[in-house]
Amino acid sequence: MFYTSTRDKSIKVTASQAIAQGISEEGGLFVPCELPQFSMDKISSMVSMSYIDRAKTVLKEFLTDFTEEELNYCVEGAYSAEKFSSPSIAPTVNISGNKNILELWHGPTCAFKDMALQLLPYLMTVSAKKTAEGKTIVILVATSGDTGKAALEGFKDVDDTKILVFYPVDGVSPMQKLQMTTQEGNNVAVCAINGNFDDAQSAVKKIFTDADIKAQLAEKNMMFSSANSINWGRLVPQIVYYFSTYCDMISMNNIKAGDEINVVVPTGNFGNILAGYYAKKMGLPIKTLVCASNSNNVLTDFLKTGTYDKNRSFYTTTSPSMDILISSNLERLLYHMSGENDKVVADLMKQLAESGKYTVSDMLIKDIQATFNAGFASEEEVNDTIKNHFDKYNYLCDTHTAVAVKVYDNYVAETNDDIPTVIDSTASPYKFSKSVLSAVLGGNSPELDEFNMVDKLNEVTGADVPAPLANLKDKKVRFSNVCDKENMSEMVFKLLNL
Repeated sequence: MFYTSTRDKSIKVTASQAIAQGISEEGGLFVPCELPQFSMDKISSMVSMSYIDRAKTVLKEFLTDFTEEELNYCVEGAYSAEKFSSPSIAPTVNISGNKNILELWHGPTCAFKDMALQLLPYLMTVSAKKTAEGKTIVILVATSGDTGKAALEGFKDVDDTKILVFYPVDGVSPMQKLQMTTQEGNNVAVCAINGNFDDAQSAVKKIFTDADIKAQLAEKNMMFSSANSINWGRLVPQIVYYFSTYCDMISMNNIKAGDEINVVVPTGNFGNILAGYYAKKMGLPIKTLVCASNSNNVLTDFLKTGTYDKNRSFYTTTSPSMDILISSNLERLLYHMSGENDKVVADLMKQLAESGKYTVSDMLIKDIQATFNAGFASEEEVNDTIKNHFDKYNYLCDTHTAVAVKVYDNYVAETNDDIPTVIDSTASPYKFSKSVLSAVLGGNSPELDEFNMVDKLNEVTGADVPAPLANLKDKKVRFSNVCDKENMSEMVFKLLNL
């Protein structure tokens, strides 16, 4: 299995090269040159497997330069029982009829990013030994909330790595901020920026491809890599849980092997739903992938019109991990859907960088719409969905999951397509206690501090409080840096003590 770049398909690298490097030299994203195919017999054979064995079955097809021993080391280390609060790792819960929730937040930071970011440090360590022996890898991360903590937790005290995380100063929940600023580890650093997530992400990409900065790091025997979903090592683990949830639905007698399902994903950066697309192209019987957006509905507009336009109002919402106007992973979809046309992709990305918008051909958007549907939910709809779902099913959604549930309900009402469906649940409701409590109480949130809010939500709903969040209460804040987006490169050197 080799990988190429979305902007230059003459490039060919191994999995370990793609993972260690993170992003291609010219700014493109690494994608597999071909996708492995899974027959229904092979998928059926995974039904009786544990999550760890399902992960090995999928990942070995992509990580062909890893030995069996290396793959076992990575997967078994990532998904060990002490790290995840559910023995299923990512359990599927039937809510009602054909509506199922895939809970992706049972890891150490209570967000779906753990599914990939517990594995990535292992993949990165093995990859670095193959391709960058003796170098210190500097993991540079822009986060809209969940990636930052999950990456910090995954990479803390990992040998020969340093991790620097930048987050928007007013763009994460109090719990997300506390998770990051109290992070333990001798190789970690965190900094807020005056700006939004797109500002942080754009600056990180610029730093990645800055020849002068890379040369200065090289003098210190350092190199950049990424823990954002622009890194293939972050994306490939996410393919696993789509196969896993399908197997679980067979076990639950919700479907029979070979039946089609729909998948609904709340997404801002398009990585989580793109993993579902890869699973579908590999043979998993997914009929439609429904992209769910919040008020920052740039993806919904693109999927409905073919025009991507980030020149619009930016909203700070109660689902901050989706407060994104530049969806990096859409570039990968455009590459695959355009017939692997790197020139088209490079031109579209150039237009986006220069004018903030682009429009794809009628044929391309028609092909995309054959696989994807899309919708968005307003803040009021999110609140109503959290309350209605709890009142009706006694199931507590976080704000991001509620976006997806509302979009799904609208999709079924509009299309009558109510085949068995999996809705990704991306975070514990306790990461957004104030918003969730206010919604459950019909807008009457009491004025409490973050941890009293957690206790009140637990009192009102009876939903278990995840231990990693409860344990934050007495942790000391370690990081209080704030910088302007224009000064992030200087801050990188400061945080690295260079």
